[in-house]
This record gives sequence, C-alpha cells and structure tokens, in this order.
Amino acid sequence: MFRALLILCVAAAIPRVAAAHPAPFSFLDLVIRDQAIDGVLVLHVVDIAHELGIEPQERLMDPDVVARERERIIALLTPRMTLRAGRELAIEWGAMTPSPERHGIEARFRIPVERPGSLAVLTRMFPYDPIHQTFVNIYEDEGLRQQLIFNKDSREYVFYTGTTQGAIAVMSVFIPSGIEHIMIGPDHILFLIGLLLLGGSWMALVKIVTAFTVGHSLTLSLAALNIVTPPERLIEPAIALSIVFVGADNLVRGTGRDVRAWVALVFGLVHGFGFANVLREFGLPSQALGWSLFSFNLGVEIGQLAIVLVVAMALVLIRRHSDALGHRVAWAGSIVVILAGAYWFVERVFFPA
Repeated sequence: MFRALLILCVAAAIPRVAAAHPAPFSFLDLVIRDQAIDGVLVLHVVDIAHELGIEPQERLMDPDVVARERERIIALLTPRMTLRAGRELAIEWGAMTPSPERHGIEARFRIPVERPGSLAVLTRMFPYDPIHQTFVNIYEDEGLRQQLIFNKDSREYVFYTGTTQGAIAVMSVFIPSGIEHIMIGPDHILFLIGLLLLGGSWMALVKIVTAFTVGHSLTLSLAALNIVTPPERLIEPAIALSIVFVGADNLVRGTGRDVRAWVALVFGLVHGFGFANVLREFGLPSQALGWSLFSFNLGVEIGQLAIVLVVAMALVLIRRHSDALGHRVAWAGSIVVILAGAYWFVERVFFPA
C-alpha cells in the first residue's frame, strides 16, 4: 500500500521532467531469510541505456539483448549497491529479464548468509541523474519491515532484524555511542563533577547519580520519540546555566540541607534533551526503537558511573590526606565550574555554531 501511494504521489512530478527522463526511479526488494537474503532490483531502461550507451533504449526490452548485456549490467550495478552485515556481502546475480509493465529490467540476486543481526544498505544507482531515487522494501521472511527512499545525498541505513542477533547488534552500536557521548561531553562531565565536589557519604552520592539518571532518562526518551522536542537553541544554554547553578550552590550552601539530589533530578531533565539531540542525529532505527533507546541510555550510565567513581575516589583520597585541602579543592573546583558554565552560556547564546 505504501509503495503504491508513494508511486502515485511522485507521478505528479513526472511530466515536468518527462522530456529528459520519464521515470527517475529504481525499486529494490530485500527479503531476509534464515540462510540467505533474496533480492529483486528493477531498473528503468532509460538509465541502463544511458549508462551503457545502448541505442535505441527499447532494445533492452528484448530478452536476447538483456542476456548479451548481462555482465555489463552487473559490472555497472555491483559497486553502486552496498549491502553489509558486519562485512560487505557478495551478491550472486541470478535471472535478469525485461519487465515490460515497468519499462525496465528486473534483476534477481541472492546472498547466501545466515540471518544477520543487522543489514546496512546504501544505493547510489544512477548518479548521472540528480533526481534519481531508489525505493527499498526490506522484508523478514514474508513480512514487510521497513521502507526507505535513497537519493544522491542519502547515507547508509542500518536495519536491525527482530532476532536475538538483532538486539545484540543494536546494543553493540548504541552502548558504545552512549559511552562516547558522555565521555566527550565536557558540559555533562563538569555538571557531574560539580555535584560531587562537596563529597558526602556513598549513599548521598548514589542518590545524586540516581536522580540525575532518572531525570535525563525521562526526557531522553520523550525527546527521542518526538513527544517533547524543545529547540536546541534553548536547551544548550540551559545546560550551561545548570553548570553555573551547581558551582554557585556549592559556594553558598555551606552546612545547610543537602539538596544536590533534587538539583540533579531537575537539571537531569534538561541534560536529557541534550542527549536526545545527539541521539536523533545518530539515527534511531524505527524497527528497534526500544532496544536502541535502552542501549544508548545504558551506555550513558556506564560512562557516567566511570566518571563518578574516578572523581569520588580522588576526592575521598584528598580529604583523607587533608580535610582543609579537600575544602580548598571543592572551593576552587566550584569556581572553575561556574566560569566554564558561564563561558558556555555566553558562547551558546551569542555565538552559536
């Protein structure tokens, strides 16, 4: 149904380009099975004839001509269609016949491979035509799972199968991505450090980290699912202000009630939107949405836990050596946190990238 509607929608645009190219589309069906991936690729004769210098193009409606040109067509197509499952997959081309109803050539192929956890797809079938598109249907056995459109600017798309291997493949991509993001995000790291500078019992630190986790996990999920999507121009300065607040709170709180867990919860909501911006750019696979969200969040937590353990242990060792030195480190660290947060705020408000 989707494919038929899509063709009807784009058909309205065809008359404007009819003189140059009557149908700038190709169609690719991929069927993932237990022991192989079967494929059918349908290409318009205009494109094939143009690339191979065949005139008139109607000759490609003759099965004998297609048979004679088969190897040239395969040589043309192979580097323009990349399929990977951990490694680039070798395509075994089968029958290649004219398709009169589509005014094209239908090429069948098979990839002998056990059902993969993920399948990466990239097609750039006819780069000579800037408006050419390839419509891709991905099936698991007989069930349609994903529909894609590739054009000259498209990037590789990764499809995750609905199997244990698929879940593992999702986790192997998104857990490292979550770890990397927290590790290369100085604003998130400094926010955590600011919360830890005053020390406290391990139970107090656990509450702080848990509150931050709850906060950013909630908004990360809401934003990644496009339920709540505040603009980045508001979120990034707000993250910077949260860092300033934490540093200032360390300086003025003194011996009052420890509210760092509440601060971590409230500002964790803001930081979660920041995580979601990165995750959306990275790309969420619709067929493995739950696993990808869980895995990215787990990666963030692993990276966060590593930072907390290192910083907390270092502060404990400093205080054991000298309580006065511990206070000076907390005071100086809070000043650094405030200055860094203020710098990021000014940069993000007045000099956005």
